[in-house]
Amino acid sequence: MDLDFAISALVTLIVVVDPIGLAPTFLAVTHGLPEAAKRQVGIRASVIAAAILAGSALAGGWLLTRLGIGIPAFRIAGGLMLFSIASEMVFGVRSERQARTAEQAIEERVHNIAAFPLAIPVMAGPGAITATVLLGAKAGGHVVPIALLLGAIVTVCVVCLAVYLAASRIGRWLGITGNVVLSRLLGVILAALAVQYVVDGVKTLLAS
Repeated sequence: MDLDFAISALVTLIVVVDPIGLAPTFLAVTHGLPEAAKRQVGIRASVIAAAILAGSALAGGWLLTRLGIGIPAFRIAGGLMLFSIASEMVFGVRSERQARTAEQAIEERVHNIAAFPLAIPVMAGPGAITATVLLGAKAGGHVVPIALLLGAIVTVCVVCLAVYLAASRIGRWLGITGNVVLSRLLGVILAALAVQYVVDGVKTLLAS
């Protein structure tokens, strides 16, 4: 059971965050920076995103309770949001939006590009935060599942950091066609996960 949860959490976060797909955005945002500065930006962005997602996993359920929002309702809403993101990935809208966000950050000369747009909203965006809240609720406050979820968050952020450090090589290796195909494939997987969230939420509502 714990192994299934760990695999589900890791796959969900990898698909939502899409580490490989972050390479073009990272290259755009850090264009012109020396390699040492790029490494610092990548490390800081990964740490900030991990902290945000961990906080969402630990305190998201508590916040929903305070707001009077049931987990089934949030699961359905979160599933619909994830499906929206998945459709953007499949039809190529998400990459264009990420590129515009990166360009806007450069034009406005945002000093802390690690926090914006890399950590927020590219890495720890609405979809990733929603996914961690749902997974945290699924863990049910039990120590082992929560620890596994936090481990999955750290793992995904470490993968993102590795992608940032190798962004130039990854971009050349995948090419335009490779990036497009990978984004579409991950979008289809995310769409299936999103539908499952909605189905689970509806089942819980009907059962209650």
